[in-house]
Amino acid sequence: MSITEFTLLSLWVSGLLIALSVVVLSLIYLERKVLGRLQMRLGPMRVGPYGTLQTIADAIKLMTKEDIQPEWADKRVYWVAPVLVFIPAFMVWVAIPFSSRLVVQDLDLGLFYVMAFLVLSIVGLVMAGWGSANKYAVIGGLRAAGQLVSYEIPVIMVVAGIAIFTQSLNLNYIVDQQSPVPFILVLPLGLFLFFVAGLAELGRTPFDIYEAESEVVGGPFVEYSGAHWAVFFLAEYVSTFAIAALTALLFLGGWGWSASLQNWVGHPIGSEAIAFFEMFIKSYLVVLVIFWVRGTFPRFRIDQLMALGWKVMVPLSFVFVLLVAFATFYGWPWWVLSITNVLVLVGMGWGYHNKMHRLPGPASVVLHSAREVRDAR
Repeated sequence: MSITEFTLLSLWVSGLLIALSVVVLSLIYLERKVLGRLQMRLGPMRVGPYGTLQTIADAIKLMTKEDIQPEWADKRVYWVAPVLVFIPAFMVWVAIPFSSRLVVQDLDLGLFYVMAFLVLSIVGLVMAGWGSANKYAVIGGLRAAGQLVSYEIPVIMVVAGIAIFTQSLNLNYIVDQQSPVPFILVLPLGLFLFFVAGLAELGRTPFDIYEAESEVVGGPFVEYSGAHWAVFFLAEYVSTFAIAALTALLFLGGWGWSASLQNWVGHPIGSEAIAFFEMFIKSYLVVLVIFWVRGTFPRFRIDQLMALGWKVMVPLSFVFVLLVAFATFYGWPWWVLSITNVLVLVGMGWGYHNKMHRLPGPASVVLHSAREVRDAR
C-alpha cells in the first residue's frame, strides 16, 4: 500500500469515526424523545432548544467523571475489554455502504466480513465480566455469551439464505437484486428472524437480560464508570445503527428505490446524495421501530429468552434456509417463495397462540383475567 492510499484510508476511517459519533448522539436524543412520547412525557427539554444539547452534556459528564478500577480486578483484561467491544462494532462499518460509492471498502465478501466482526464483541463482554473480579459481573458476562451465541445462529442462517438467493455476498449487488421487488416482500420470514435475532444480539429490550439491573445488577459493566463505561454505551448504539442499516440493505432495497431519480438528476454527486438520503431515511425508520419495541414489550426472563432462541428462532432459521434453497434450485417465482414465508409465519403465530391458551396454572388465570377485562370493556 502506497503512502497516498494509506493517507486516504486514514481519512476515510477518521471521517467514519466522527460521523458515527454524531449518529450516536442523534440516536440517544431520538430514543429519549420517542420513549417520552410513548410514555406520555416530554423527554429532555432543559439543555438547549428542546433538549438537543442534553446528550452532549451527558457525554461531557461521562468524559470528566472519575474512572474507578476495582482493587482486585485484572488490570489488563479490565482495560482491554471495552476496546474489544467497540472495535468490532466500528469495523463492520468499513464494508457497509450508504450508496453504490459511499463506502470505505466495497468488498466482494462484504456480508461475510460484517458477520465475522459482529460476533467478536462476545469476547469483550466476557472479558469485562471476568476482569472486573465481581461475581455479578461474571454472571452478566456469561449470560451475555450464552445469549449472543444462541441468537447468532438465526442471524447467520438468514444471511446464508440471502446469499443462496442472490448468489452473492456483495452488499451492492444484493441491493441491485432488489430493484424490482424488495426482499421484505419476498422473504418476510427472513426479515422477522433477522430483526428479532438482531435485537437479541444488541442486548436491547426485551432481550437486555445480561444487563438487567433487577437480576444481575448491571451485567458485565457493573464495575465500569466514566469514559470506559461510555465506550460500552457507544458500541451499543453503533451496533444498533449497523443492524438498522443492514436491515435496510438486505430487506428494504437499500438505495435502490431512488434509481429513477438518480437517472433524472444525471450528475454523479446529486445521484449519490439522493441514494444516501434514501438509505439514511430507511435506516432511521428501522431505528424508530427498535425504540418502539423497547417502549412496548417487557423484558424476557432468562428461561423465556433461551427457549425462544433454541425452540423457535433456530428451527425457523433452518426452515428459512431450506425454503430459499428449494426455491433457488427449482426456480420458483418470487411470489411463491413469499407465500410460503407468510404461511410459515402465520403457522408459527397460530401455534404460539394456542400454546399460550393451553398453559396451566397461573398463566391460564392471567389469560382468563385479561379476557374478562376485555369483555367488560
